[in-house]
Amino acid sequence: MSKSIEELRKISNEMRADILKMIYYGTSGHPGGSLSSIDILSVLFFNKIKRTQENALDPDRHRFILSKGHGVPALYAVLNRCGLIPTEELWTLRKIGSRLQGHPDRVILPYVEASTGSLGQGLSIAQGMALAAKIDNKNYKVYCMVGDGEIQEGQIWESLRSSPKFKLDNLIVILDYNKGQIDGPTNEVLNLEPLKDKLIAFNWDVQEIDGHDFEQIQKALDNADSLNGKPHFIIANTIKGKGVSFMEGVIDWHGKAPNKEQLDKALEELNKIN
Repeated sequence: MSKSIEELRKISNEMRADILKMIYYGTSGHPGGSLSSIDILSVLFFNKIKRTQENALDPDRHRFILSKGHGVPALYAVLNRCGLIPTEELWTLRKIGSRLQGHPDRVILPYVEASTGSLGQGLSIAQGMALAAKIDNKNYKVYCMVGDGEIQEGQIWESLRSSPKFKLDNLIVILDYNKGQIDGPTNEVLNLEPLKDKLIAFNWDVQEIDGHDFEQIQKALDNADSLNGKPHFIIANTIKGKGVSFMEGVIDWHGKAPNKEQLDKALEELNKIN
């Protein structure tokens, strides 16, 4: 059953707390991009993919590829809420022997669709899955989340050029456009703009939304159900570190763990939202 906007908003903030606790206990990780993407993943997993224990390994399931693999704490948080990862296992993030490594590992955790984190490769994997579905006359969709620093990679642009050739309208790419990467603001490292114009020129169906507005996220994903012969690209404008005042828009929180004082302050803020 799909969740209401209010339910999604509440769950997303609870998962933000889970993300921060995971990274705190793991003593390393990437809070900025995990917090910026969690609202999108909430809508996607609960209202579109509708992942459950029963369909998690179904051959005809909808697929999700987290190409920006360093944002995996957000994916683990969602899989926990879908009943696929026990809550106590979340606190083993990045520990030796844990299934929850700093980047998704398909071998040890089959509920993730691919081992990703070598940036640029996830979209190629997603494109291959979408093409396989077409060849096999399957109806499943393939969703792929990419990061803005990631799409500076040349391999991304090879996929962006070739997906329209194969009319992969079952492929939906979502950009977590939080405007920051480890080396600084994306527009200073290697500017992507005018991104929407480039994608349209490549013959993609393109939507641009507020990636923290649940209504807009839902509408964009619904629009991407259209089988119009074009692959779909959703530019989701987000805020790095969303939900925690001292993390929002701060590049330094791309890849470091909070200390106890910072964790407590962040959790206090999130509790007030709920």
